[in-house]
Amino acid sequence: MSAKQAAHEEHNPKTDPEPGSNAVKDPAEWTTGGEPMTGAQASYLKTLSEEAGADEKEGYAEELTKAEASQRIDALRERTGKEK
Repeated sequence: MSAKQAAHEEHNPKTDPEPGSNAVKDPAEWTTGGEPMTGAQASYLKTLSEEAGADEKEGYAEELTKAEASQRIDALRERTGKEK
């Protein structure tokens, strides 16, 4: 077995902090991004919005899509210091 083959077999993308794939996509590119936000997103966004004192323009709003909710969650996590 060559060194390149051995390195490939040892690499585990599940444990790689930077997998170099499309595992992390911009929410605007999600194929399901236009669907209504999930219940989990709604719950977490509502909690973050309350903690940040955010209004409907920057926090929780019932009509958000999955992509919009994800973007707002990211922004509010940064604002509240709860970054990934």
